[in-house]
Amino acid sequence: MVSVVVPVYNLEKYITATLDSITSQGIPDMEVLLVDDKSTDSSVSVINDYIAAHPDAGIRLIEPDEKLKACGARNLGIRESSGRYIAFLDGDDLWMADKLKKQLAFMEERKCGFSFTGYEFADEKAQPLGKIVRVPETITYSQALRNTTIFTSTVIFDTQIVKKEDIVFPDILSEDTALWFALLIKGYKAFGLYENLTLYRRTGNSQSSDKKDAARRIWNLYRRSEHLSLPRSVFSFVGWGFNAVKRRI
Repeated sequence: MVSVVVPVYNLEKYITATLDSITSQGIPDMEVLLVDDKSTDSSVSVINDYIAAHPDAGIRLIEPDEKLKACGARNLGIRESSGRYIAFLDGDDLWMADKLKKQLAFMEERKCGFSFTGYEFADEKAQPLGKIVRVPETITYSQALRNTTIFTSTVIFDTQIVKKEDIVFPDILSEDTALWFALLIKGYKAFGLYENLTLYRRTGNSQSSDKKDAARRIWNLYRRSEHLSLPRSVFSFVGWGFNAVKRRI
């Protein structure tokens, strides 16, 4: 079985399209775990209507009693999952047709437990912008420090290779990147599928604000979480900045 974990917070405008992209994958043995993080809009109603209209799609809505943030919502979804494979998709992103089939076949061929794919930036209406991020065949911890190319909505784990108890998003900013770092340090190998299989919908704040926040988060990750020396932090940060700009050209 494939378990798809989707954190949800105020995504009434987007979640239906996201669910359509999941249910159209053609995977017969699949569960979809939607974890609502105390949405204040109509997300829960939209999801319940979707479940009612697709009773055989294996969709389950989880509504925790407390606010968990994205990291906690994903962790709860992981704990509740029953599939061998755990895939992630944010509630406003979209998968391309056959994304799961192609990636699972790739993982079977490579015998890998941690995989990610290429993706494409899209506008708020999910219209592709032609900015496709190509990913390397493999990536090490040192390389990942300078190139945070692993995008959460493309990641799949095989829990027969990557221990489920090791897949825990920490409660810090850039929790996804911090998890990839932790897994790579533990010796797990990450393999990239060189194909654009996901649409990354850009919404919310201005790009300039996003860039400043991202730079601040990655620097704090180096210094406070990874405990890198100042010279290595600077070296990694320069590489991160170069690759971040390159992804958007």
